[in-house]
Amino acid sequence: MPSSPATHDSALLSPAELTPAAWTRACSHLLAKTLGEFAYEEIIEPVPTDGPGGADRYALRLDDGAALTFSARRGAYGSWRVAPDSITLDGRPLTDPLDFLVRARRLLGIDGATLGHLIRELTTTLAADARLHHTALTADRLADLGYAELEGHQTGHPWLVLNKGRIGFSASDTARWAPEARRAVHLPWIAVSTDLAAYRGVPGLETADRLYARELDTEVREAFDAQLRGRGLDPATYLLLPVHPWQWDEILLPLYAPAVAAGAIVPLHRTDGDLRLPQQSIRTFLNTSRSDRHTVKLPLSVLNTLVWRGLPTERTLAAPAVTSWVHGLRDADPFLRDECGVILLGEVASVTVQHPLYDRLPEVPYQYKELLGAIWREPLRLPPGERARTLAALLHTDPDGRAFVAELVERSGLAPAVWLQHLFRALLPPLLRFLYRYGTVFSPHGENAIVVYDDRDVPVRLAIKDFVDDVNISARPLPEHDTMPDDVRAVLLTEEPAFLTQFIHSGLFVGVFRYLAPLCEEQLGLPEKDFWALVRAEIVRHQTRFPELKERFELFDLLTPRIERLCLNRNRLHLDGYRDRPARPHAAVHGTVPNPLA
Repeated sequence: MPSSPATHDSALLSPAELTPAAWTRACSHLLAKTLGEFAYEEIIEPVPTDGPGGADRYALRLDDGAALTFSARRGAYGSWRVAPDSITLDGRPLTDPLDFLVRARRLLGIDGATLGHLIRELTTTLAADARLHHTALTADRLADLGYAELEGHQTGHPWLVLNKGRIGFSASDTARWAPEARRAVHLPWIAVSTDLAAYRGVPGLETADRLYARELDTEVREAFDAQLRGRGLDPATYLLLPVHPWQWDEILLPLYAPAVAAGAIVPLHRTDGDLRLPQQSIRTFLNTSRSDRHTVKLPLSVLNTLVWRGLPTERTLAAPAVTSWVHGLRDADPFLRDECGVILLGEVASVTVQHPLYDRLPEVPYQYKELLGAIWREPLRLPPGERARTLAALLHTDPDGRAFVAELVERSGLAPAVWLQHLFRALLPPLLRFLYRYGTVFSPHGENAIVVYDDRDVPVRLAIKDFVDDVNISARPLPEHDTMPDDVRAVLLTEEPAFLTQFIHSGLFVGVFRYLAPLCEEQLGLPEKDFWALVRAEIVRHQTRFPELKERFELFDLLTPRIERLCLNRNRLHLDGYRDRPARPHAAVHGTVPNPLA
């Protein structure tokens, strides 16, 4: 009788974190988030009720007539902060967001196809949240972690309900490649003929050889070249780049099979030897073996949050030029360079690989035009005594309910209001300077914005990343744009001045401060109105400092009484759903909300 397969090959994956307690906690918190964010975007419209809790109690009638009730605090921008343990359905506790989704599908206005995918994405998000809860650390232990390690403990986008859907990943893929797996890995490399691939680099990295001299040990580079020569190929006519193993197996080998067969793409049968840790964006890897080497960003054809996580061909090609332009603005501006000390983590080199067919077809889904390439980003280098954490870390709450921001404030020894003044003084001046002086905005959301602290955990300055994807410029011509290179102008997105301010509102104020303000009230005793007063004071302070830019303050007005309500969850539920389209989707706009800075 033939032997059965080895048990270690055929054993079923049984994650230890999928326990009743972890699952219930993940469900309870995600249901509260779902109600709060759907109410903020007016996907649902809860009404006040006179039940227990008085004026902070709200009710919602589901499709079958059942009454869902909960307690919530209203906050800035019309936000909702729902208490997880307050949610009931016809008087009985409700903790299951999947049950809510099904019971409210008509109320939510979801079609059948979207509902099917939503259930999948919501379930995988819950599984990831359960895993995070299973391995969660207390705030004091988190505060001792380094930048790279802390990333693996973050809970994802605070605004998007389906923030860890990762459509395309299996359970074992998630266990290996998700940031919460906290597994440093070796990345394989490939060689691509220059008939398909193009290299770009900033000054100092003008040639691929200069990049490889920094990124690859001599022995590794020689081994790669030897593999090419062994196949009768000239290494001088090939470019080298790492690939995500999942992308190679699932996407590249099938879709680039003709190029592999022809020798235009050659898998190199070894890694560079460096360990890299996936960060919150999943496709970005930080080098943990050699901190002086670049962070690498790779395409990953996984649908997560709103988009497929590939690398758009034209943007990858232009990334170093965008970096050079943005660096040039900072380096010529004493305020940005010397006073703010802002760190711009530039995308300094890229290899772009065409697909012989897809890149010639503008009508095909955009995911097929973002398949293969690599971007090298500057590593974060800090002097002794400074340390960095993403802005998103400030929103983290540990299993005991203690906020990470409360831990840092306590360590600093400063009063909460004073600590927040330091935070706003680190974050806002460089962002305001780029907006007002140069008509240029970053998207300073929790993952892109990095707070640099001194040795007492007091915020001192800002580091920011992701230029080619998230830098936008004013559609109204400004003199400061006259020196912009044509390749930069061609790739950067433009917005009218009135909307350009939305990148600071939605990325920073709505996307981060909307959650940070109530945390500071609950755990630091600082009233939410005082929080927003401090933010406004920093903006006014900056405007007072540069009166010569008065016309720009009016052109790019952050202090209007109301702003447009950008909606991220509406996009998935109502606008784009899960359909293919030739261009990346954008956030939906639905009505307006009061501006707490007015």
